[in-house]
Amino acid sequence: FTSVKLSSLRRHLKTHSDEKRHVCHLCPKAFRTATLLHSHVNTHTGNKPHKCSECDTAFVTRGELSRHRRYKHTLEKPFKCTVCEYSSVEASKMRRHVRSHTGERPYPCHLCSYASKDTYKLKRHMLTHTGEKRYECYVCQTRFTQSGTMKIHMLQKHGENVPKHQCPHCSTFLSRKSDLGVHLRNLHSYMEEAVKCRDCEAAFHEHYAFLQHRKTHRNEKRFRCAQCSCTCNQ
Repeated sequence: FTSVKLSSLRRHLKTHSDEKRHVCHLCPKAFRTATLLHSHVNTHTGNKPHKCSECDTAFVTRGELSRHRRYKHTLEKPFKCTVCEYSSVEASKMRRHVRSHTGERPYPCHLCSYASKDTYKLKRHMLTHTGEKRYECYVCQTRFTQSGTMKIHMLQKHGENVPKHQCPHCSTFLSRKSDLGVHLRNLHSYMEEAVKCRDCEAAFHEHYAFLQHRKTHRNEKRFRCAQCSCTCNQ
């Protein structure tokens, strides 16, 4: 990274630091910069200062507004791969794509030698250690830790009973193309107004991502006794 401005260099250096001096007065979260803290506080207050100039929607952060404009108005994909023809709306998706060229796996499992290109695949891998089986065969109800294992099972065990239309974003299979369209609109389309989790500060612009996040709160013991170490989920 290079810059003609010293202030820009100082701001960039903060991205390499783990120091989080800016603490939210409404929850325990802390942030590297005052700007990040200010955006976070807006999630508590409901303030949406970043308004779209082309429609009536408004957003908590400038990043959400930029993403909205690219998805809904400009259709711009400013992040372009230097190795192939791939381009993306979001920088995070481009970073994930570049790892397919470099082979980089920055997210290691702390229980075995596995390492992943992204956090989603690492979370999916961790299920092999916990034994949780969240994927269920819709034909015989056999459960699996990984969606890929379930798909192989369905093809090998149930043959022609397997629906032909698979969702490109999750493990769902559907028998009709029209059903796939409904599924994509209801679960995987971009929502201008984010859905907020009632148990934490997370917010999502895709209903499927929100549903997957809600699973992380199952059996979570969020209520702690002030007098002893007892924790409860109610």
